[in-house]
Amino acid sequence: MRRPARTRLTTATAALGVAALAASGALLGAGAATASDAPAAAGLRDVMYVGNNWDGTVNLVDVDTFEVLAGGVSLIPDREEELLRIASDPQDLALYLAIQQGPGEGNDQYVDDMFATRDGRFLAVSRPSFGDVVWVDVAKALAGDPSMIVVEQSMDGNRTDHMGLSPDGRRLVVSDSTARQVIEYSMVDEVLPDGTAVAMGDRLRTFESGETPHENNYSDDGERIYHASIGRVYLPGDTALTVFGPDATVPVTGDLLGQDVPVLAPVRVGADPLNDAVKGDRWLQVVDDGTFEVLQRWDAAKELAEAGFPSMQASVRPMAIGPGERFLYFQVSYFHGLVEFDTQAPDLDATRYAVGTETEPSTGAVTRVVPLEQRTTAALEQYVNDSAHHGMAISEDGDTLCVAGTMDDYAALVDVATMTPTYFDETTEGNAYGKPYWTVEGPDDTCWISLSETDAVAVLDMGTGEELAHFPVGNHPQRVRQAVVPAALVEEAGAASGAGGGGVTTTGAGAPATAGGTTAPSTT
Repeated sequence: MRRPARTRLTTATAALGVAALAASGALLGAGAATASDAPAAAGLRDVMYVGNNWDGTVNLVDVDTFEVLAGGVSLIPDREEELLRIASDPQDLALYLAIQQGPGEGNDQYVDDMFATRDGRFLAVSRPSFGDVVWVDVAKALAGDPSMIVVEQSMDGNRTDHMGLSPDGRRLVVSDSTARQVIEYSMVDEVLPDGTAVAMGDRLRTFESGETPHENNYSDDGERIYHASIGRVYLPGDTALTVFGPDATVPVTGDLLGQDVPVLAPVRVGADPLNDAVKGDRWLQVVDDGTFEVLQRWDAAKELAEAGFPSMQASVRPMAIGPGERFLYFQVSYFHGLVEFDTQAPDLDATRYAVGTETEPSTGAVTRVVPLEQRTTAALEQYVNDSAHHGMAISEDGDTLCVAGTMDDYAALVDVATMTPTYFDETTEGNAYGKPYWTVEGPDDTCWISLSETDAVAVLDMGTGEELAHFPVGNHPQRVRQAVVPAALVEEAGAASGAGGGGVTTTGAGAPATAGGTTAPSTT
């Protein structure tokens, strides 16, 4: 049986509580800024956190110069303890090995996602192989102190995955991969209006998901959570379950704000009932943050079929939310491209299908399906967790999408109006783009891309279309997140390790300088 949730607390959380309670008015006030949309406060430094999943480490990178401030910082000081615990339980051991050989591609998964507290002192980290989320004291982590974990919470299931941070920084939601739910935790110490005392790391609420909960995105106002489940992507049999028709493409016309837009998309035929039975139910849903009730839930495969794309997958991968939340842009399993979904458009079919205990909404329709270049010749079994593409970010004005072409070894900036792509790869940039596995919006309309096979991060300017930087990190960078950290901590870490920009590569005409004051040549 899965062990009960455990919490490890130290007096470090009490210090956070004093600061959080003192600032509770700001935390609870409307329009509170997050680390990603406001300049760092005095004494804090804006950083890029890069989680190296297979190493169990994190890199801290300056967001302006792309100088590596600290690298190889371990987030698994309890590794031996965790492995002994897992080995003592046959069920835990079996699932641990399945995660290692499936999603981990033969490797342990130690750092999937991470978000920092508003004061930058603590970093919440999801650790898939250990099935937990931990809150790490950043100062202790940088110093290599094994007591860095101040709170540890286990999932009800055996694996953690993507997380989401509320815009006010108060709440963290974590996908509980094998338990069909998303769990909410507190990121602050505070007293709620009803007098309840809440501490950082406390488990608060859950909402239902489909099979293998995945992506979590808050709306800008924090009132809604956009969530998707991806099904049992770790199971074999992809080629047998999915059959291609004799025609590679079929013309379909979608309606976009009254305009006819011709598109092309691969058609997948046959084996759908078997595929659904094996992969499980996969839902795209909008959840009310106030009540944690599901407001809307769709089956993406059924929506695609209604739009003229029969038998495409229901697994919604990373997504980007357009301004005003009308349009969603997302990827689906096996598809080398993206889907545009209008949440306000009338449903294309009067028949309402069931989605678990919910009914298909009367609004919501696929408006465009956009194929991008398929360069890989790999069999479907070799697609990383069924992902042809895995990563989607959007510019501030909503005019440009930044796409990770995972199996195709490229990133692409896509013009939303025309859906015209510009590709970035080793040929165009001189830098390797091996298995891009995540994209996220950075400051100044940049797109940060983790290159999991290249063990590097690339930075693109979504406005000018330039590659600004490309630099090495740890083994299999997965998630990249912006946050703040007390400036004194990274200065001390840099002095101790002799960091100060080692290894950073900046490229492009407008590239920032390295620590030495000159622009480095473009190298891998």
